[in-house]
Amino acid sequence: MSITEENSRLEDLDRKYIWHPFTQMKEWVEEKPIIISEGRDCFIKDIYGRWYLDGVSSMWVNIFGHRKKEIDEAIREQLWKISHSTLLGLSNVPAIRLAERLVQIVMKSLPDPSINKGVEAELNSGNPSLPPFIKGGEGGLCKVFYSDNGSTAVEVAIKIAFQYWKHKGVHGRNAFVSLANGYHGDTIGAVSVGGVDIFHKAFGPLLFKSYRAPSPYCYRCELGKTCADCKFACLEKMEEIFRTHRDEIAALIIEPLIQAAGGMITSPPGYLKGVRDLCTRYDVLLIADEVATGFGRTGKMFACEREDIVPDLMCLSKGITGGYMPLAVTLATQELYEAFLGEFRDLKTFFHGHSYTGNPLACAAAIACLDLFEKEQTLMNLKGKIEILEEWLKEILSLQHVGDVRNAGFMAGIELVKDKETKEPYDWAEKMGWRVAYSTRDRGVFIRPLGNVIVVMPPLTISGRNLRQLLKVIRESIIAVTEQ
Repeated sequence: MSITEENSRLEDLDRKYIWHPFTQMKEWVEEKPIIISEGRDCFIKDIYGRWYLDGVSSMWVNIFGHRKKEIDEAIREQLWKISHSTLLGLSNVPAIRLAERLVQIVMKSLPDPSINKGVEAELNSGNPSLPPFIKGGEGGLCKVFYSDNGSTAVEVAIKIAFQYWKHKGVHGRNAFVSLANGYHGDTIGAVSVGGVDIFHKAFGPLLFKSYRAPSPYCYRCELGKTCADCKFACLEKMEEIFRTHRDEIAALIIEPLIQAAGGMITSPPGYLKGVRDLCTRYDVLLIADEVATGFGRTGKMFACEREDIVPDLMCLSKGITGGYMPLAVTLATQELYEAFLGEFRDLKTFFHGHSYTGNPLACAAAIACLDLFEKEQTLMNLKGKIEILEEWLKEILSLQHVGDVRNAGFMAGIELVKDKETKEPYDWAEKMGWRVAYSTRDRGVFIRPLGNVIVVMPPLTISGRNLRQLLKVIRESIIAVTEQ
């Protein structure tokens, strides 16, 4: 069989057997699929030998490029020892070493939880209008619970928050607060606290109770405010929810700084700090979903660093292994952990786990990634590239059909609009974002849009030359598609 015949066979087999995620399969089977056979640095190659610049880090997971020598070697070295051993009743060396490293990095990156002393002091001042205060976050995030993807990390956080109140003897706290346009994964618990209707609405009958606060979507403020007169009206609405339902709410979950899958929606400076203060004020646990934002994506190791806040629970995945292996982590405070301690007969055990929890190969890859952050000074070297990106964003804002540009560090979105004056969006059926993405593919760049929002999220280690080429192609494609 010739190479051409084999490639054609692979395409037919893909159409015949694979059900792709977030993909309308009726359209997929009518198109010629791109099948990747190899990767190198910031590029991926299809079965016909064509290379594409990977503009979305293979779904936001690749940090150091493909075939990174140090990560390859770490996995090979671990393979000679053991590939998997359960954490249920046993432990393993890489899982222990990674947990120690993660806690050390988090403790170094995030401030001491005592930064909220001012709020605590006010709550303990005897003001009868404020709820009783139970101190959260003491000791920082120091306990690591492993799972295997972002969704499961969120499920773990939700269940810990829910069960924590039961163990504390506080009953009725069964609800959660989430944000409009929020996305936390596709399992049922994660969908219950999601706010992207096009993804989540169909599953409504399966979901548990969640109160939805407004999104800090300044370009399309659902409260009808402008930046000039806003004064954090969305936080006022969040406080109304807390005030009205304080006895029902177990936790609030948020993507700090940027709602990624919701459309790369960035919150204004001070918003995240305001959320932390409200959670402290009303004794609500704060879950920071850093699945997309963690490991340098916002220019800091964790997005929470940007506003010096410490959540009670933090979810990590995606970049944790540099895009090599599935792995996720839910970090918790000592206080939350201690609420689950008791005698065997007390049934306070956290009854949750996964077959591949703490997988040694994945943990070895993650340790190699953390080593690379230090060795290559990844965050320091990222600063110049963020500046290039931000300058480019300012420039393309002048394009006829670019309504808004936004970024948090090296995560960026370009919102395309039909009418710039009125902010009228393109109809979903026009597939404008996808048409731009198809155009970039023809020019050797792979991106994946979020509706009418073009996402820019390359590997952190992309060279300045390749970054400029990526941005040049995206600009050309936006013009070619929207101004034809």
